[in-house]
Amino acid sequence: MITYPSRRSKALAAAAATVCALTVSGALPASASASRTTPAAPAEAPLLVSVGDSFISGEAGRWAGNSNVRANGHSGTDRAWDPETGRSDPYRVYGSSYDNGCNRSDVAEVQSTTLDVSRINLACSGATSKAVLLPESGGAPFKGERSQAGELEDVAAGRTVRAVVVSIGGNDLGFSDIITGCATEFVKPFGGSPCAPDAAQQVAQRLPGVRQAAVNTLADVRTALERAGHPAGSYRLVLQSYPSPLPDAGRIRYPGEKYDRLSSGGCPFFDKDLTWAHDELVPEISSVLADAADEGGAEFLDLSRSFEGREVCSTSTRQADAGHSPAGDTSEWVRFVTSGAGQGQRQESLHPNRYGQQALGTCLTLQLEQPSGDRRCTNTAGQGPAAMRLSSIG
Repeated sequence: MITYPSRRSKALAAAAATVCALTVSGALPASASASRTTPAAPAEAPLLVSVGDSFISGEAGRWAGNSNVRANGHSGTDRAWDPETGRSDPYRVYGSSYDNGCNRSDVAEVQSTTLDVSRINLACSGATSKAVLLPESGGAPFKGERSQAGELEDVAAGRTVRAVVVSIGGNDLGFSDIITGCATEFVKPFGGSPCAPDAAQQVAQRLPGVRQAAVNTLADVRTALERAGHPAGSYRLVLQSYPSPLPDAGRIRYPGEKYDRLSSGGCPFFDKDLTWAHDELVPEISSVLADAADEGGAEFLDLSRSFEGREVCSTSTRQADAGHSPAGDTSEWVRFVTSGAGQGQRQESLHPNRYGQQALGTCLTLQLEQPSGDRRCTNTAGQGPAAMRLSSIG
């Protein structure tokens, strides 16, 4: 058991309450429907469409690295900061999607591609497969918006579709609850213990359901496109996995399982949980999604190691401050854990930030510039989001 100095007991108890309220799934009350289309090419250009959850909707794209310095828009990391007013306006990054918490950022993966396409982002932060499926398959409105597959059918009608890229499964797994439980254990003043042993059992029980959810999602995406006049083979369908937001315990900037992991780093996890999440959880999810892509007739884009060395609290990154501006080759590519009381929204925690989303956009660009196939995307050490690399799987 970790022993904390007694003078910090009250602070840790408050932190525990904060982390108990933490969510990385993006659940907010539904309100007005959000704009989903951001054309980056003439209307006649073929469509590139994203569907799914927060890792492709653009959640946390507001942030360029992390900083604990409040001045100058948190050391220039807050892209919503307006220096003229001295205030932050999230609508500058998320547009009207901020109203209902879908948080489709201006640097979301499809927006960060460099392809000659028109881009449509239908994904929504917090979405499970149920938010994508057609109504006849059990799909249902989410955050005041209709089924993403239903929307896809409408936007694809009468247009050429180059590709649809899907990110799904994390919320079906309950990733948010799992990670929240791990963080809560870490900040307990007394008696906290690694979550990995129990969480690993939960994950093992849920992964078959995640696989089936992804297969069903791909099937309904295909159905929607067929109804819109696009037979199989006339477009690319890509299912992607998730990058690891955390390093293993051997590569964390804050050694010793101390309070600074929460107060400074925004990575409040035990060593055992860090290593489990990085070495086992993320690869297991990726393997299940690879199987789903194979069964569902989609290409598979493995992103599980795309942020290696760029994770929150990684030893090879640093936070921005007065002497270090945020930059893609030195900053973290993942939003650190935040309560939402000071910096942004808590739902942004542990999601790809601006640099991470630009990196994923590069991965998708590279994937679609090559013939159909299953590939793995990785970064280049010491370089920014433009220096991503693909390798074939198998």
